[in-house]
Amino acid sequence: MAFAQRNVTAGVTPGADPIKVMVVDDAVVIRGLLTRWLGEDKALKVVGSHRNGRLAVEDIEKSNPDVVVLDIEMPEMDGMTALPLMLAKKRDLIVIMASTLTRRNAEVSLKALSLGAADYVPKPESTSEVTTSVDFRRELIDKVKALGARAIRMRAPVRTMRAETRAGQTSQPSAPTSPAARSNVDTRASFRGAGPQGAVAAPKFKTRPYSSARPRILAIGSSTGGPQALQEVMKEIGTAMNDVPVVITQHMPPTFTAILAEHMGKAALRPSKEGEDGEILKPGNIYVAPGGKHMTVEKEGGAVKIRLNDGPPVNFCKPAVDPLFDSVSKAYGSACLGLILTGMGSDGANGVRTIAAGGGSIITQDEETSVVWGMPGAAANTGMCSEVLPLKAIGPKVSRVLKGSTR
Repeated sequence: MAFAQRNVTAGVTPGADPIKVMVVDDAVVIRGLLTRWLGEDKALKVVGSHRNGRLAVEDIEKSNPDVVVLDIEMPEMDGMTALPLMLAKKRDLIVIMASTLTRRNAEVSLKALSLGAADYVPKPESTSEVTTSVDFRRELIDKVKALGARAIRMRAPVRTMRAETRAGQTSQPSAPTSPAARSNVDTRASFRGAGPQGAVAAPKFKTRPYSSARPRILAIGSSTGGPQALQEVMKEIGTAMNDVPVVITQHMPPTFTAILAEHMGKAALRPSKEGEDGEILKPGNIYVAPGGKHMTVEKEGGAVKIRLNDGPPVNFCKPAVDPLFDSVSKAYGSACLGLILTGMGSDGANGVRTIAAGGGSIITQDEETSVVWGMPGAAANTGMCSEVLPLKAIGPKVSRVLKGSTR
């Protein structure tokens, strides 16, 4: 499975009010355990604990959580039914789905992301495994902290703008807030809807020119928020990838990666599957690193083949982006295009350096449109990327680069 980064405190401001969390799970032992784990972290405060979705929905306005950890299968009202009702009551609420590693739950979890959930955490199969899983506990807490902090930061400019608006209305009562200003506030208030139209100017980074060589492969790394970002990029570049294979490392556990590959194929209208050891890369095909295995590529004769290995986690992740990027650079050199999308931690940053050293090009997602700006931020700060772009601009740009134009 994918391992969360250790000691994730991105965006958690020392001395700030704790992130408010609600736990929703029908199993009393699990609910109590998650509540205790979260409550022991000083950056977090549990404000609600419920056995089903109905009770949680009824309590949203009173408890006013920043983050909800939501089980999928519950009596009276399950997680998928409760999800849109919660988001209707609090549009910037962060919902993290919790589900066991079954194919059905993996499919439901990915569907939940398309309906507004921010992320998911895969639960071990049994209660005893949950109670002893250090990895599950770490991933849960890290994601709650990273996503909760992001949501709070997104609300801060809105509060400032509203205060400024009220002050302006006090001194100039005849000047109403313009529709454009209201739209801008709404856009920045929405965690899930943040886009390139956001009012905060993106920071400037040192960049390097694109390679003069036309790409012969596209390698993508992503984590938290990645499935949604990948979906948008794949829809855009489907017709542009006829001449290149696409290899993807998304931090995900087994079962989830197989379903992700199916989703990528539907989005791009191209063949897509989990990579298999020894498989020859074919242009126009998408290959997703299977959960629990590192995926790399290797040149052999006139072909490039996929290699899977069961080595130790890299950057606490398995699969990891760095091994894929390193191998792609070795096989393709300056004809490699890398892409880093939203995700926690810094996996991929070393691979970005390797691709750049080999003469290849890298595009990374900007902070404003990233669910978590860990991986893309680390990539941008290497100074080795060719561009740092909002999500909606990435697909069109990748398409042009794949066709031989960097403009």
